Amino acid sequence: MSKLVVCLLLLLGHLATAQQPDFRVVPLGVRGGLDESNLSAYLVAPVGAISYACLDAGTIRAGVEKAVAQRALPGTPDQIIRRQIKAYLLSHAHLDHMAGLLLNAPDDTSKTLYGLPSCLAILQQHYFNWQSWPNFGTTGAAPTLGKYQYHPLLPGAPETAVAGTALLARAFPLSHGPGYESAAFLLRYGNNYLLYLGDTGPDAVEHSTRLAELWQAVAPLARAGTLRGIFMEVSYPNAQPDTQLFGHLTPHWLQQELLVLARLTGVGALRNLPIVVTHSKPTADNLIQIKQQLETNNTLRLRFIFPEQGQAFAL
Repeated sequence: MSKLVVCLLLLLGHLATAQQPDFRVVPLGVRGGLDESNLSAYLVAPVGAISYACLDAGTIRAGVEKAVAQRALPGTPDQIIRRQIKAYLLSHAHLDHMAGLLLNAPDDTSKTLYGLPSCLAILQQHYFNWQSWPNFGTTGAAPTLGKYQYHPLLPGAPETAVAGTALLARAFPLSHGPGYESAAFLLRYGNNYLLYLGDTGPDAVEHSTRLAELWQAVAPLARAGTLRGIFMEVSYPNAQPDTQLFGHLTPHWLQQELLVLARLTGVGALRNLPIVVTHSKPTADNLIQIKQQLETNNTLRLRFIFPEQGQAFAL
């Protein structure tokens, strides 16, 4: 066999290995408000696994029903919610990221809830308090029903095993409007990573350094090619004034933030990196503008993914 053929075979083998996905994602909800049947929630598991972590929990049952109808999830909605969703990672306590968890709690099974201490405190004090909703937690207002265990993720702490799954997680604080904290979760399976950002405004508008600190943490992963994708919100098109972002991003601000990351990694490290665009406000014209503005100004040559409820994809 000639050296050229051997080299080609080795190259093809390398490309095939490099393109193998590591994570399976099933979006249960993808929008950022108004339509209560399609709010932020994403199931994530290693490819081939059926034990999922759920990133945020705005819509659960309606999304599972749609995923079952589209054959993205096997089984009945009750089986999937009770048995295949093993844990919830909650970026913040706004209802469009929390309502599905609350409404399905009466029929759910025992699970662990992960989040920053501030998020879990709001859940315990303002929702699971026997005034807004029964206390399905293991601590707080009596009587405690003992269904959900709180597991705070402290910024800067080592990664934590996500109960019932093969995933590991770390949390990073984000700024989501004046005085309010959201979170990003860095998930790992084997040697590969996914980064999920809850709602966040740009550092320049938020007068914050939290995104800059997040980019410093994940830049080595992007340079090494082990960061398989970033979930990042774009709530409004570019016409939205900075004074009315309410802790959110536009296409312009998403691209500005990723340019900060690119300065740390080198532009080539981000080429074709999947960016899963989340939390768009659900008017047709709004989403069309966001897509056009992201693609038109895609100087980093990112691969934008616009998820649809119930349609699985791999990263």
